Amino acid sequence: MERREVLRLSAGAGAAGALTLGTVSFADAASGAADTNGAGGAGGAGGAGGAGGAERTRRITGRLPAGAPDFVYLPIEVPDGVREIAVAYQYDRPSVPEGTPTNACDIGIFDERGTALGGAGFRGWSGGARAEFFLRADDATPGYLPGPVNAGTWHIALGPYTVAPQGLAYDVTVTLRYGAPGRTPTPVYPPERARGRGRAWYRGDNHLHSVHSDGKRTPAEIAALARAAGLDFLTTSEHNTTSAHRAWEGLWGDDLLILTGEEITTRNGHVVAMGTDPGVFIDWRYRARDNAFGAYARAVRRAGGLVIPAHPHATCIGCSWKFGLNDADAVEVWNGPYTPDDEVTLAEWDNTLVAHTRGRAAWLPAVGHSDAHRDPDVVGLPQTVVLAEDLSRRALQDGIRAGRVWIAESSAVDLAFAVTGERGEHAGIAERLAVAGTAGVTARLTVSGAPGCTVSFVTDQGLVYSSPLPKSGAGTVSWHTTPDHAAYLRAEVRHPATTAGLPGPMAAMTNPVFLGRA
Repeated sequence: MERREVLRLSAGAGAAGALTLGTVSFADAASGAADTNGAGGAGGAGGAGGAGGAERTRRITGRLPAGAPDFVYLPIEVPDGVREIAVAYQYDRPSVPEGTPTNACDIGIFDERGTALGGAGFRGWSGGARAEFFLRADDATPGYLPGPVNAGTWHIALGPYTVAPQGLAYDVTVTLRYGAPGRTPTPVYPPERARGRGRAWYRGDNHLHSVHSDGKRTPAEIAALARAAGLDFLTTSEHNTTSAHRAWEGLWGDDLLILTGEEITTRNGHVVAMGTDPGVFIDWRYRARDNAFGAYARAVRRAGGLVIPAHPHATCIGCSWKFGLNDADAVEVWNGPYTPDDEVTLAEWDNTLVAHTRGRAAWLPAVGHSDAHRDPDVVGLPQTVVLAEDLSRRALQDGIRAGRVWIAESSAVDLAFAVTGERGEHAGIAERLAVAGTAGVTARLTVSGAPGCTVSFVTDQGLVYSSPLPKSGAGTVSWHTTPDHAAYLRAEVRHPATTAGLPGPMAAMTNPVFLGRA
């Protein structure tokens, strides 16, 4: 198995509800029968192939009731001499009344080292993206980790995401193939630094999905699209797996830095673990009520990553963020094409800035990512633009953590934003202009690549000034105020409104410049 670190959590960290079913054994199988395994325990033995056969199969069926726990573990006794485990599954999707979710069930697997939270047994997860998978020493289905198939009790993990009132009938087929185990290749991970341009603004997309979770693109296709979008860096962030960390060999270069990470996909919200150490898996099996997120946020940071809640107000089941923002390093306020749920997130984030200026909270930088999965999703819509000392993991993370960030819909948009004082004082994005409360200050935004757009300045008092750009989409907009009237200033560049009652979609936005003496 590839060498990888797995971060363990202390006892009592909490977990979502789980149920372990009866154990399925492959010993002394009689052909022609099938296992059944309901919520209460295991049924009879069955399988295909004799004890000396090259392949043996078990079929396990059962039904989970409405209100089933978040995770259901199916123990599989794996004997010596197994070269490969292959799993296929299906479940029913009954008709339900309008407004009632029907069945949805994820799947993954843990090896003989067990299912403990943060433990070493994790071997892969495909959620609901695949109906079958395999793993062996030298290869595995995307989403799963190659490595030895050791004897012992393995666990197939079912994740009944939603269960219809009628219950969820599942049907799992497990095939063990015997033979020489093969050799696990040493993983090749991306470097942590690219050539870069020294201290500069670097464009990146930290929320992307490939065939290693529920995306349809290969890493090679994503890398090509990232270069075409003018990106300097990207982060691979698959749902609840690290299998893609070793899938980018040959795709990075002096012009493109590839960081490893994970989208930790819980039942109460998703979080991008940006730039974690290659091969480090962060667990996701907990809810907000378990009071466990702080421990896992610390695990992300121990692995060298940033904690970035993703699409906090997205409408998909399980996407709404319930963990609060106290443990975050930044927040994804813009996810993919700008939509009303981004507008809600932006307003919530702006409220955190107000709280910060009143001394009630630390400020949380805003970032934006594409969350691209498949065509026609656009890689780099939007993109986070970071002022960093060089093009490296640590420098980019330092820039994001400090808030030296603005967000753009594409590399065609460029901007510069600063606030100056009457005596030449100057502050850029994420900095403080420390002048007296009555001192005059001037906010100035220079934009290009935004035809038809309007520039607005926003303070702790709300939107205070707007001005259209010239038809070319290039121009400079200024506005004068004092720290007594604006505790911070940030800028937005928006397209014309497309939805009644809402401002236009975002073309670009900045993090704030703070005003006054702290």
